[in-house]
Amino acid sequence: MVLHFLVKGRVQGVGFRWFVHREASELDLKGWVRNTEDGAVEIVAAGTEENLSELRASLKRGPRGSRVDAVIEHALVEKEADGLNAFKIEGAW
Repeated sequence: MVLHFLVKGRVQGVGFRWFVHREASELDLKGWVRNTEDGAVEIVAAGTEENLSELRASLKRGPRGSRVDAVIEHALVEKEADGLNAFKIEGAW
């Protein structure tokens, strides 16, 4: 299963990408996280439905100092997981 998340709120400058990296790595998910130009955080994650559900709950909670206003989610086709490796933090844009 492959999901795309867009997290909006106060999610940049508060360690959100590092938080997502830690949570996703502990769940053995593949994919990436990065900041967007408009102040959101974007995530693509591949793994089991159960582990992605746990990540979703973590995204809604966020790290201390963050404020999550919305988590927008889209399912991607399984083919999108091709080429995804260990979860990583990508560049700012």
